[in-house]
Amino acid sequence: MEGLKVSNANLTVYIHPSKSNQVSQAVLRELSSLLFTFSEIVDGVVLAYDVNSLDTCAKILSGVHPYFGVKLKVNFLLFSPKPNTLLEGKVVKLTEDSIQVVVLGFSAAVIAEKDIREEFVWKMKKGHEVYASRSNKRHVIKVGTMIRFLVKSFDEEILHVYGSLIPDHTGSIHWLDKNLEVVSHADRSEKKKRIQPERVMLEQDAVDGELSTLDIVEKRTSAKRQKHLEES
Repeated sequence: MEGLKVSNANLTVYIHPSKSNQVSQAVLRELSSLLFTFSEIVDGVVLAYDVNSLDTCAKILSGVHPYFGVKLKVNFLLFSPKPNTLLEGKVVKLTEDSIQVVVLGFSAAVIAEKDIREEFVWKMKKGHEVYASRSNKRHVIKVGTMIRFLVKSFDEEILHVYGSLIPDHTGSIHWLDKNLEVVSHADRSEKKKRIQPERVMLEQDAVDGELSTLDIVEKRTSAKRQKHLEES
């Protein structure tokens, strides 16, 4: 899935003087406050972090409460969906007007009816609402289906994604992955068919007693060898 990235950052965390004897715990507490919130510093929603190094020399700030700044290097795992990237999520609600999805268990996404391609039609199936493909009856989206969709926009404040199922490579992940395997297998078979006639043609030339391209090359090579021997 796209939308995930790792970012390396050099940060300075400011610690209250009362925490001077618990610097490591104070730093981790500050970093933990960033989890599952959008940070402009690293341009993404912080999912996890790993502290690489922590500077033992702190800079004390002047003021009534002399906070001190601790420099550290951190690796962040970020959720940063950009327009036209692909995300994957689980359908949690489906109506005639929209499909609602949860991504990575925390971010909500909605796909409006106008952003669902015409191939899909809403219907009731066995008492449940589904979006079914007109061209392939096995391509069905319902509650619980894992889908792949395109990002239109991302609301950084409420961590809400607006998505689209307009492109052909979006829809049920199970169906898309299986369909891609079939297409890939068909392409390999087609390549074999294109190669096979060439082999048959060479064999047929040999049977008919005519010189094939391979025979001509071999005869030219033999003639060059003979000429080289005579000159020697």
